[in-house]
Amino acid sequence: MTAAWPVPELWTGAVTDHIVVGDRVLLDVSFCAARARLQLLARDEVLLRASEEAYGENIAGMVRLAGPTAGLSRLAGVGLEDLAETDDCAHIALQWEAIAADGKLFAALDADLMLVPAGDQITAVDLAGAYRLQPGRAGAGLDQAIVGRYAAAIRSFLARVACALVHPAGTAGPAGRSPLRRPLGYKP
Repeated sequence: MTAAWPVPELWTGAVTDHIVVGDRVLLDVSFCAARARLQLLARDEVLLRASEEAYGENIAGMVRLAGPTAGLSRLAGVGLEDLAETDDCAHIALQWEAIAADGKLFAALDADLMLVPAGDQITAVDLAGAYRLQPGRAGAGLDQAIVGRYAAAIRSFLARVACALVHPAGTAGPAGRSPLRRPLGYKP
């Protein structure tokens, strides 16, 4: 078998400075209803607040693991693209940028928040993306425990979004209609 392009003698490791993250929550709500609610959540800045709260609640854990300098980081920016949709998918590109006390990048998340139908009255909400770590030696020494804190922030954010999609503000959600936690790749 012949390679379609020349293979470099030294592999560059193009994604070694990224941490790939993802999570999925199944919702007991129709895709059409979830898609309409996601549009409202983005417009009403609920996704921005959910981002800030999810990052903020995980700072304490990062301080215990990485030392006090991690506690001086803050979420400096949250970017959301407009909702893009097809008949069977709704998608919002999302970016978080956290800066360190010196104003330099601490970590950034580039991700996609997606809704897809998973049955007649079930919708999957997925978040898939990658964290870019602080450039240089400062970001290179992160251990698995700190990476786990990043994953916890993603789970927290996705749980907040799932709750807002299932129980829109101003309505009481019926008993038994909460997000269904399932591992990524679960097929009923």
